[in-house]
Order: sequence, then structure tokens, then C-alpha cells
Amino acid sequence: MAMTESASLPRIVIIGCGIAGIGAAQCLFSHGYRDLKVVEATARPGGRIKTTKFGKGLVEIGANWIHGPSKQNPVFQLACQHGLLDAEALSEKNQAIKLGGHLAHLPVSYSSSGKVISPVVNETIRQFYINVLEKAKEAFSAGKEPCASFGEFVKVEALEAMQTWKDDADSPQLHLAVLNAMMKHECCTNGTHSMDLVGFSGYGEYETLPGLDCTFPRGYEGIIDSLMTSLPKGIFTFNKPVRCIHWQSTSPGSNSSGQRTFPVLVELKNGETLLADHVIVTVPLGYLKEHYRTFFHPPLPSTKAKSIEKMGFGINNKIFMEFEKPFWEPDCQRIHLVWEDESPFDDVRLNLQKNWFKKLARITVLHPSERYGHVLCGWIAGYEGEYMETLSDAEVLNTMTQLIRRFTGNHPCATPKRILRTRWNSDPYTKGCYSYTGIGCTGDDIDSLAEPLPSSQEWKDKPLQVLFAGEATHRNFYSTTHGALLSGRREADRIIKFYTPDSLRSKSKL
Repeated sequence: MAMTESASLPRIVIIGCGIAGIGAAQCLFSHGYRDLKVVEATARPGGRIKTTKFGKGLVEIGANWIHGPSKQNPVFQLACQHGLLDAEALSEKNQAIKLGGHLAHLPVSYSSSGKVISPVVNETIRQFYINVLEKAKEAFSAGKEPCASFGEFVKVEALEAMQTWKDDADSPQLHLAVLNAMMKHECCTNGTHSMDLVGFSGYGEYETLPGLDCTFPRGYEGIIDSLMTSLPKGIFTFNKPVRCIHWQSTSPGSNSSGQRTFPVLVELKNGETLLADHVIVTVPLGYLKEHYRTFFHPPLPSTKAKSIEKMGFGINNKIFMEFEKPFWEPDCQRIHLVWEDESPFDDVRLNLQKNWFKKLARITVLHPSERYGHVLCGWIAGYEGEYMETLSDAEVLNTMTQLIRRFTGNHPCATPKRILRTRWNSDPYTKGCYSYTGIGCTGDDIDSLAEPLPSSQEWKDKPLQVLFAGEATHRNFYSTTHGALLSGRREADRIIKFYTPDSLRSKSKL
């Protein structure tokens, strides 16, 4: 361990006990840093990783999959080390699959008139979308920005493709309706209300890892439990929301070397204060968007504040439905709901009270039934997902019953006996699910959010007072748990390097 004696002196406070915060704490602790405190606003660890009981087994209220379960993925690596995955996920074949963000299986698609849509139409739209993604990648690689948003880019390509759809047996309108449903699925994937809000350039920063997305048989929270077992319980404190981080401070305090001053004072909402040499902020971007003007004193630099505003942070809520018997076939992976009169070119006027459920277009079948029971998970993004949170369980159950019955042609088994839904927008310390790159947002904005305060040029004797981690601060893996974990390790490593001999000789370059 390359450390100077002073490396045992820094006092480090980590705000947020999600995977980024825990990952940072574990990295620091393993390098000999002992004066650590992890402060969490809620009563539980894990942040947006949350598992609960439903049906026969466990379902994920938050993070659902390991995206890209392969050797390059640190979450997958940890899951392997702690025996948290099944044999299929661990297989070399599963790790080698390269989907590039494409859908792995064709869904069973029902139309709003209660019919099953031809697999030929589904495959046509799937191939169209794969081609669109490939064209987008070429544009990204060439440094081009043909459209302001990814949604606009898809529509431009669809206008050209419509000429070929006219030759199909099914109408071009049905093709457009299926494409519109796919764009709703994409809204869920990106955590946005509309793909028209997702900037083209920033969208291209995202990198997919090889491997077929997999789940945790005993729950995603297992990864949090495994990380925390290597840390002393005494460093964690819960139900302690932070009011303000005062940096560039000269607060008096004491540590193992006696009386001294600390450059950061963390003010809690209950009136308590914590002194620190370094603070790692891992709170969700949704919380920062709502509170950044008062959460830091002095205020954030304008460049960082603008980056927070330009980045997107949205909703992707889930509605779990348990059935007495399945109306779907045993090998069915996904069900899509297609409104036949809709098109990506529609000028949509929101009527949330009347039409909120129309945003729900993707339903996942939880496999295997021996583990979960007969359970489906519906996904709903955007303003409709936010509105759903305001309704009662009875209202949502009644609406979902009518919706599924309509699309399945009044199948006798298509009545959920109970539901469970997420409410991430209503969580005051999250205010959404995960980040996306808004229009005008680039990878440089993500890097700006990750930049520590103050810079070494501004405060050469005490830089790295406030550091930033969390999925929204990872340029290539934003919106993912592995991006969050890597970002926590990145900021821990930044502190560790600061206190190594090499870093001490070149602090001004940090």
C-alpha cells in the first residue's frame, strides 16, 4: 500500500449510501483510510437498488438487471465473487453475447383491437430500429450531429422507410403504430418522457458491454449486502439528511494529530454538523436538480450548475401484476401493447387523467414461474409514470385489468389479482430513476458534473474538498449500476492518489 503517514489523517464524509457511496467507502477502507463516515438520508442502504417480496418470490423495486454481464462489468465481477448469480448468467456463452443495445427476443405484440400483431411486422420494425442505431453510431463516430434529438433522428429515418412498408401486406399505419410502441419502450430504457428530449450527441456517449442482461436470483440487494460486509458498521449513519455542504471553510476541529481546521463542514437537517477534509457527494441527479442552489455554500460554479440543468433525469416506474393463471405462452419473454391509431409523428396533447395508461407499452414476463409465480411487470415512463403515482392501488388495478383485457381480446385469465407499483418520483431524496443526456448536453457536461471542487489551481493547499460520484457522473455508463460503482471507486482513487508520493509531487496536475 503506497501511502504516506498523513494518509491516515484525512477525514472523509460520503453522502449517500447507494452503490456509489458504498463502493467509494470500500475502496478507501481497503487502502487503509479509517476516518470515514457514510451519511444516508433514508433508513436503508442501497439507494436505487431495492428488493421486496411479491408473488412467490422477490422483485426489484429499483435496479433490475446487470446490463452487460461480462468481465468488463464490476457489478458482474462482484456478483461472481459472492456467488449471487445462476449458472446461465455465469456461462461464457452468456458473457460473450453482443447485442449492442438491441432486443434479444421478439415480443408478443397485442393491438388495441384485441389481436396478435404479425411477427413479420415486429421483425420489420426491429430490423429498422437496429439499422437506425447503426446509422446513429456511424454519425457519432464521425462527430456528426444530424439532428438535435435522438427522437428526431428516428423520425427522419422512418419517413424514408415508410416507402418500403407500403409494399408489405400490413398497412404502413400498423408499422408506425408498432414503431411508436417501441419508442415508448425506449423512453423507459432512457428514463425520459420522450426521445425528443434526448440529445443526439450525448446519447452517443453511452457504451454497451457484452453479455445478455441478467438478474439476481436472490435479489439485487445481495450486492449491497456483500459490499457492506467488508466495512465496519460504525461508519454508517442513517436517517440523517444533509441540509448544506459548506466548502472553502476553516472550521476548527480535532483528529488524531490534535487541533486543526477542516475545509468542509457538512450541515445536517437536524442541526448536527460534520467536519471533513473531503466530502464525496453521491446523491441522485434528481435531488441535485431540485436542491443544488441551496445544497452548496459557496454556490456551485456556473459551468457545473448549467451541466446539472442540461442533463436529464426521469421516471421509469414499474407495475407488478400477479395472476392466478398465465394468459401468455411459457416461452414468452415480453408483451408489447400497440395502439393502432398512434404514430411517432402525432402531435400529442397530454390528458393524463384520461390517457395515462397509454404510455405503458412494454410488459416483461418474470421467469421462471417457479421462482416468481405468474407475475408480469409493466413499465411506464415520463409524465404518465409520474401521474400513476398519484392514483390509488385500486384505481391502478382496475385500469390495468381493463387495459389487458382489451388487448388480449377479453382473455378469461387476463385479470391481475393484485399489483405492486413503484413511486420513484415521489421519493424526496431521489426524484426520479436515472439520468439521460438532454438536448444540448454532451459528454463534457457529464465530466463537468464529476469535476471536484475546488480545482487545484484555485485552492492549491486544500483541493478535492467536494467530489462527485453516482451514475450521472460516468461519461460512458450513465444510468447504470456499474457506472455508479465505477464512479464511487474513481473518486476514492482520486483521494488515494492525492496522498501517494507520486501525487504529492504533482498535485497541481490533478
